[in-house]
Amino acid sequence: MIATLYLLYLGNSTDPFGIKTARGLAVFRPELCVGEFRRDKCTLTLDLPRIGYAEAVAAGARTMVLGIVNAGGTLDPEVIEDAIAAMEAGLDLASGLHQRLKDDPRLARAAQRTGRKLHDVRDPPEGLRVGTGEYRAGKRLLTVGTDCSSGKMYTTLCLQRAMQARGIACDFRATGQTGILIAGGGIPLDAVVADFISGAIEQLAPARTDDGWDLIEGQGSLFHPSFAGVSTGLLHGAQPSALVMCHDPARRVMRGMKDRAPPDLGECIAANLATARLTSPDVRMAGIALNTSSFDQTAAVSLCMRLEDEHGLPCTDPHRMGVEAILDNLLGTVPDIATRA
Repeated sequence: MIATLYLLYLGNSTDPFGIKTARGLAVFRPELCVGEFRRDKCTLTLDLPRIGYAEAVAAGARTMVLGIVNAGGTLDPEVIEDAIAAMEAGLDLASGLHQRLKDDPRLARAAQRTGRKLHDVRDPPEGLRVGTGEYRAGKRLLTVGTDCSSGKMYTTLCLQRAMQARGIACDFRATGQTGILIAGGGIPLDAVVADFISGAIEQLAPARTDDGWDLIEGQGSLFHPSFAGVSTGLLHGAQPSALVMCHDPARRVMRGMKDRAPPDLGECIAANLATARLTSPDVRMAGIALNTSSFDQTAAVSLCMRLEDEHGLPCTDPHRMGVEAILDNLLGTVPDIATRA
């Protein structure tokens, strides 16, 4: 178990997407975050107190979370220096980067010397099985996207909050490092051997008979050249009753690509439904979730209304406007937009 409370490490980050792990914890588990550690070149903040390691320990922090991501998921030299200093001050370390903390000799020696613990969140569990695609009971929703970092985790967590507010049994099933830190468990799907991706999701969201929902955090995109394989395995293993399409309408180039534009929204919706039907023939799209942080309120609402008309699906920004319209459509409490008089 990772000891709380947390100090969130931002380092020298200047890319807002690069601190998504820290931001996810600050938004969805603020009660666990005592502050943020920023170097002087860092241009970003989570509006938490900027404190040092000793201050964090005095405030009750037990673990420093390396709340950063980068291409390749590597530990830069300055990050290693800061991590060692944090351990010397009395903090454990938790990281979701691909490069494991325990695999760096300097960190391993420092942890042994100081008696601190190293938590690598991207370690998949042992004993994963190959997926079968066999029918299993239960209701499952999977968030999918037109690109990476398009709001799948936020949307899934917002749906969980909204369901819980209505007294509906539901569980957030985390598949990425940030979600795992928020939920306290899950499977880091991008660290799973390809043959076992669908089986890992079958294990993460097994059959359930309590009329509740498993809300599964999506990864990647069917249209991303780097990560479409992960997305495909998720769609097959989730055996979803419903999908929610996540989209950043301001993005002109896909994440990590040089000149590849995001796919057409309608084409992406159709492709995800077609892929999901291999294991869930009756799957349906419950709504569209937008990241409208680049738009003012009037423009954001107008865009949602336009996409509702174009695709016959409820469309909202979950974090900014809530997910009630999508949830109503999912639960059948209002008619689908396409069939409204």
